[in-house]
Amino acid sequence: MFQAIHHHLYDYAGGYMFVVLGFVLFSGFPVGLVLGGVALIFAGLGISLGLMSPVELFLFVDRLWQNGANNQLLVAIPCFVFMGIMLERSDVASSLLRVLQIMLRRTPGGLALAVTLLGTIMAATTGIIGASVVMLSMMALPTMIEQGYDKKLACGTIAASSTLGILIPPSVMLVMMADLMSLAVGDLFLAAILPGLTLSALYCLYIAGAAWWNPKVAPPVELTDAESEGGLARLVVRAFVPPVVLISLVLGSIFAGWATPTEASGVGAAGAIVLAWMNGKLNRATLDYVAVRTAATSAMIFLIFAGATAFSYVFRALYGEDLIHEFINWMGLGSWGLLILLMGVIFLLGFFFDWIEITLIILPVFAPVIAKYAPAFAPTLGIEALAATDQKSMVLIWFATLVAVNLQTSFLTPPFGFALFFLKGTAPPSIKISDIYRGIIPFVIIQVVGLGLCILVPALALAPLR
Repeated sequence: MFQAIHHHLYDYAGGYMFVVLGFVLFSGFPVGLVLGGVALIFAGLGISLGLMSPVELFLFVDRLWQNGANNQLLVAIPCFVFMGIMLERSDVASSLLRVLQIMLRRTPGGLALAVTLLGTIMAATTGIIGASVVMLSMMALPTMIEQGYDKKLACGTIAASSTLGILIPPSVMLVMMADLMSLAVGDLFLAAILPGLTLSALYCLYIAGAAWWNPKVAPPVELTDAESEGGLARLVVRAFVPPVVLISLVLGSIFAGWATPTEASGVGAAGAIVLAWMNGKLNRATLDYVAVRTAATSAMIFLIFAGATAFSYVFRALYGEDLIHEFINWMGLGSWGLLILLMGVIFLLGFFFDWIEITLIILPVFAPVIAKYAPAFAPTLGIEALAATDQKSMVLIWFATLVAVNLQTSFLTPPFGFALFFLKGTAPPSIKISDIYRGIIPFVIIQVVGLGLCILVPALALAPLR
């Protein structure tokens, strides 16, 4: 009996590790501690089964140092976080929203379209979803309600537009993905631009269509102040030029090869300070607030990163990847079947977990599996003429982009969609949680459609790389 249990655990310890993690994640403990704790428990089991040696525990520290503390690429994360929070406090977005509102005042659903475009522009500057949701909801939601907008459309527009920052560069999530999958950050940034803009365009099409079909849900904006056509050019220059220059400095320097992502993130953080100074918002209180928020956010990300590093190491030591391959072969899924299954699993996980947890659990485990299927994906992606290593790299970039598009839904899907909580926390009392839940349904469907387009038309992600 004992011998049979020993053999069973020897063969399937990696599988049980994944199952236990799935249950313990619902315990409410910090995810980073859960990942690290499960890793230590199963490392002890692996040592007792003869699958690992005690000396391998010392490799945890070495991996954390090499993959985290000594990793220059990850310096970009706190810099981009700092940039986003500083821009949130500098009132750059309020001027942009007003200008877009004026420019689109004769368009059906003009205010909602302005919010969507603002969310797209700010996605390329902030990348911090919580900050974007709070900022847009405080600025735009009261105005939309006053103008007679349907509550569901207003809430859905703000929530969906705010989450574009997780996909459109410079995204903290893309930086982490590139590090986890050993990809160039610039390549992943390029691959994510068109999918992000495609989602934004789909949002605009839906809003314009809804406003055309039923004008009552998105009535025209009434402008009561003295903003005229003559002064519009001056307003546009004042509102658009500073953030566009900042975006160009950050992303342009990366794409042109003038700066590494780490260097560009430093430029972005410095540029955000300059914009705050230009708007008269730079003071000691602002710097204290931004510094504390940046430290807290970065600490949370790196705690999870440390736990995930330990988890992935133990999972591989217990032959977890081999179990996945055997499971896939047993199910007879093949390359495309596996891809669809993973997209479905990530979508469902998004109902319960944040993108950080999903990314750090899924990518280290399944990215090597997907890479092995590169020859099967190559003809559809049009990369069969490339060398085997280049095929794997392109497939991984495409896969990472699909995961990024998929993970955007994790902010909108109840019961734990963080964008929904941020929106409810800053919305007027007249907005009920049911209005928010019902409002995001069309936009979640749009995101799934966008994911399908990226799967069926790989050029959306790969064309900028060719």
